[in-house]
Amino acid sequence: MAKIWVYAEHQNGTVDPTALEILTKVRTLGDAEAIALGQGASQITGVLGEHGAKTVYVSEDAAFDDFIAEPAAHVLAELAKQQSPDLICFGMTYDARDIAGRLSAKLPATLMSNALDIESPELIKTAIFGGERIVDVSLEGDQKIAIFRAKSFAPEPDTSAGEPTVQQIDIAVPDETKRAKRVERHEEEASGPKLEEAPVVISGGRGLQEPDNFKLLDDLAAAIGGAAVGATRAVVDAGWVPYAYQVGQTGKTVKPSVYIAVGISGATQHVVGMKGSKKIIAINKDEEAPIFQMADLGIVGDALKIVPQLIEEVKSRKG
Repeated sequence: MAKIWVYAEHQNGTVDPTALEILTKVRTLGDAEAIALGQGASQITGVLGEHGAKTVYVSEDAAFDDFIAEPAAHVLAELAKQQSPDLICFGMTYDARDIAGRLSAKLPATLMSNALDIESPELIKTAIFGGERIVDVSLEGDQKIAIFRAKSFAPEPDTSAGEPTVQQIDIAVPDETKRAKRVERHEEEASGPKLEEAPVVISGGRGLQEPDNFKLLDDLAAAIGGAAVGATRAVVDAGWVPYAYQVGQTGKTVKPSVYIAVGISGATQHVVGMKGSKKIIAINKDEEAPIFQMADLGIVGDALKIVPQLIEEVKSRKG
């Protein structure tokens, strides 16, 4: 059977959800194993096992937390030379992409980024033409790496899984890999659910006309409760809202129960990040806007007039 590794990024005892999503999928394709590096790695072996990892390789060396990418890439490369996995999987986070690129050069290995699905270690699916087409990509070579978009799979614990075998990594981190150092960490304060996890996402585009009008979306999210606010790349690039709000091909992928697109035309780049939503509601004054072609409910009109009315209606129905 194929041996497939999943790099389990973690922080403060919490695993990046994408790692659990990938484990859920690859455990059906072969022997799934996980790699957890950095302080607190031993705390997450249980949840990795629950999602399909039969073996978890662990190292709590502080170098993985203090220094960027190079220590992790070195240790993964040395471990891969010892264990010869058929495929090494990463989530598409900043740190993971940095590590995967360096690892690809060190092994060397074939690398496939922006992966959406997998049929085997040799066959990965990705999107082209801005998400218009899904294609099969054959990976060649003895060593292969795939970087998966978030929300490509649903994370599901395996009720039959037992405790994983935990193996300590005894590979030393060379001093020459300790170069780019993290000097500070800042955690963004959030009053509501994370954009990627919210059951309702309300995103705004240029149809909101100016940055101050994004407050309407905040008010609507507060009225609904449990909702998060997102944005298109155009308004992020314009500086209206932080990059953390961006939904789309170069932003976050969301799959909420309800997605409300406010003043969004429906450019392909944006659609890639939200087309998996269960229900899509579009508000746009242009009745020819492409977003209406995929919307379950479309409202043609001025978002600046419609959203305040929607807020009042939600409040009145909730009493």
